[in-house]
Amino acid sequence: MPLARSLSVTSLSGLEDWDEEFDLEDAVLFEVAWEVANKVGGIYTVIQTKARLTAEEWGENYFLVGPYVESNVRTQVELIEPTNPILKRTIDKMNASGCKVYFGRWLIEGSPYVVLIDVAFTAWSLDRWKSELWENFSIGVPWFDREANDAVLFGFLTAWLLGEYAAQCEEPPHILAHFHEWLAGLGLMLCRRRQLPVATIFTTHATLLGRYLCAGKVDFYNNLAEFNVDKEAGDRQIYHRYCLERSAARCAHVFTTVSQITAIEAEYLLKRKPDIITPNGLNVKKFSAMHEFQNLHAKSKNRIQEFIRGHFYGHLDFNLDKCIFLFIAGRYEFSNKGADIFLEALARLNYLLRVNHSDVTVVAFFIMPARTNNFNVETLKGQAVRKQLWDTAQTVKERFGKKLYESLLVGQLPDVSKMLDKEDFTMMKRAIFSTQRQCQPPICTHNMLEDSSDPILNCIRRIGLFNCSADRVKVIFHPEFLSSTSPLLPMDYEEFVRGCHLGVFPSYYEPWGYTPAECTVMGIPSISTNLSGFGCFMEEHIADPSAYGIYILDRRFRGVDESCNQLTSFLFQFCKQSRRQRIIQRNRTERLSDLLDWRYLGRYYISARHMALAKAFPDTYMYEAQDPTSSSGFRYPRPASVPPSPSLSRHSSPHHSDDEDERYDEDLEAEKDRVNIRQPFVAKTKAGDGVPSESD
Repeated sequence: MPLARSLSVTSLSGLEDWDEEFDLEDAVLFEVAWEVANKVGGIYTVIQTKARLTAEEWGENYFLVGPYVESNVRTQVELIEPTNPILKRTIDKMNASGCKVYFGRWLIEGSPYVVLIDVAFTAWSLDRWKSELWENFSIGVPWFDREANDAVLFGFLTAWLLGEYAAQCEEPPHILAHFHEWLAGLGLMLCRRRQLPVATIFTTHATLLGRYLCAGKVDFYNNLAEFNVDKEAGDRQIYHRYCLERSAARCAHVFTTVSQITAIEAEYLLKRKPDIITPNGLNVKKFSAMHEFQNLHAKSKNRIQEFIRGHFYGHLDFNLDKCIFLFIAGRYEFSNKGADIFLEALARLNYLLRVNHSDVTVVAFFIMPARTNNFNVETLKGQAVRKQLWDTAQTVKERFGKKLYESLLVGQLPDVSKMLDKEDFTMMKRAIFSTQRQCQPPICTHNMLEDSSDPILNCIRRIGLFNCSADRVKVIFHPEFLSSTSPLLPMDYEEFVRGCHLGVFPSYYEPWGYTPAECTVMGIPSISTNLSGFGCFMEEHIADPSAYGIYILDRRFRGVDESCNQLTSFLFQFCKQSRRQRIIQRNRTERLSDLLDWRYLGRYYISARHMALAKAFPDTYMYEAQDPTSSSGFRYPRPASVPPSPSLSRHSSPHHSDDEDERYDEDLEAEKDRVNIRQPFVAKTKAGDGVPSESD
């Protein structure tokens, strides 16, 4: 599937020159998405984390537009009067015409302004607007699709807002509107249809049809050119949604997507090649000392170990200090997220560890929300037994300590045989007997509503991983998002990730992949695939990803069985690492967080906005496309010190040694990595000259 390279990070070397030509003082940016102050999926994270950098660049002329959801507004938004006089007149005019539009500050980093539209309040216009949609675009929306109905209302109201804003401007305005996903796409289409003075950008974070096709277990990437897209969308009853998405992509001045692999998908399914790739970033918190995030890992790991002690009570016949914690997390899409191949690889890993008589035990967590009926009684009992044992040990320790103290006070060494009396031994025996268990430790922490048809549980039954004593791989399925208030595993997601050793995300369909990105910024190695946007991005920017704890699984050019064998190999080699090697690898992984910082990846969005302004207002803005093939960017080299794993290291690394005195200079290696990446982008606020700049 050949595709000419779209603009990417490594091709933004000319961005400094473009900055000088763009004065944003007279421009205003509206960023439109259904997930503004309304968490539904990953787009919420994109907009929320990017807001600070965009607000720094655009200052008072940056507005996020989303739906008004009262429950979210109460906890996330401070409603205020509009500070922009033009926008105030616009909102007043719309409210006087039968709409409900609110203005406020979103209480996140950067505190951006938000314009929230109550789509339900204008539902009386739905039939009229559907008729206009059919007359102008020949797209019919069925009455029963509530999500598509919301998209129609939101689209017309967004276009109304932008059109009214343009009408209220005394001078010809320079409006830039960035629309995310198909739910916001109709607003873009109407802006172009009504010929509003608006530069438009459309970003698709995942194509509708791509997600549906992959969920249907088709050979997606090898047959992209063969799909009859209209028929496939019709067969899945999403033709109207597909038409909205495709029309928005075709109408936009600039079309972007989040990864190179999704760009290939969009060219075939949406019939337009993206103008630029805009990967998703994160706000990275850097620690002043390397040992700080390592200490956080140790602290969180201890909390996971406490849960393991309770979950496996009565069968805790393995050494927790030689226990490796793996996890997979995300939407419960069994095949798309790679849970199927992960389970198969765990079964093969279990065999390898057993035949090699390994003393390592692997505990694999599946954090995927599913329909449940509260916690499993046996799981809750395990945590209660653990707490009871802890309380017993503390009581005996206090009694022992008091006798020891009294003995030392009189100047005598204690008689050890008299330090514990009969009552102490009775208490300890009773506690030991309470740990006896007649069944195996549970696989699932909750009672599943559809236990007999659940894909993960059925696969576990097939491969036979039942947490038996002989198994070196244990499985825990937690079908609920993590929460610090949970009585079972009281940890939030970030704390849990920090405590694990490896994140495993062998996805078949993953346009970007926030989960491995979050692992990276927290210094936790991860396994991704060359079908995920994150995996492709890392392959482009790192000479030897595995040396930095980023393992890229080949799911594009290998069959399922070959990919499963490769994943098994990754896991087995990781289990053979020494503790020191894992520490070194975590240090390297954490250094890659610079690549995922919005201070770098914000360049993509800056370039897309400049491109759109130049296309919509050629008399005011000028833009010269760069040649991606001739540009130079940054690329992490292979590290030249100790290898991170016994067999996966490359030629630049010396032979593996378990010698703890092996030379390794962390500061020297970190300094070599730092010179391979540019200084982060720092946007000046509108109070300055309004021009983004590079920090010195």
